Amino acid sequence: MGRWEPNARGRLEEAALELYAERGYDQTTVAEIAQRAGLTERTFYRHFTDKREVLFSGGAALEELLVHAIEEAPEGTSAYAAVEAALDQVVAVLRERADVAPRRQAVIESHAELRERELGKLAAWSTAIATALRERGVEPRLAEIVAQTGVAVFRVAFETWIADTAHQDLGAIVADSFAQLRAAAAD
Repeated sequence: MGRWEPNARGRLEEAALELYAERGYDQTTVAEIAQRAGLTERTFYRHFTDKREVLFSGGAALEELLVHAIEEAPEGTSAYAAVEAALDQVVAVLRERADVAPRRQAVIESHAELRERELGKLAAWSTAIATALRERGVEPRLAEIVAQTGVAVFRVAFETWIADTAHQDLGAIVADSFAQLRAAAAD
């Protein structure tokens, strides 16, 4: 086994996505993922707690990125603008994973437990965003509305991007989605 080869985590992720697509999530074992990656199960468990975490391990880091971006927004930035700017930070990360994102999402969409986990991740983002906004002095109810709206806009934009990542820029879709929401709210 090639434990010493670089990028074990990336190789495990790639192997898992391949196997999930070929066999299905339920039919794929950790042992098979490790074997496909040329690694041991022990190495797998050094990087992931279970086979779900291959799909969700980056969620906490993205949540931290969102919170940090809101905390660092310039004084006087509206709650809405702070959330939009924070989501731009997530977009930058996801652009680098444009080859993985559609495959990851296809696996998630094919399995009820994984869809539920994805919704839980997005709910956690919303809670973290609302908390960060309240800490900036935003009224609690408004913080919740803006946080949940921002996550909803992002989710719809992400789904649009996933449908055709080769031809659309996620950042442009997110910006356009926020602009459409602002226009609809002005009506």
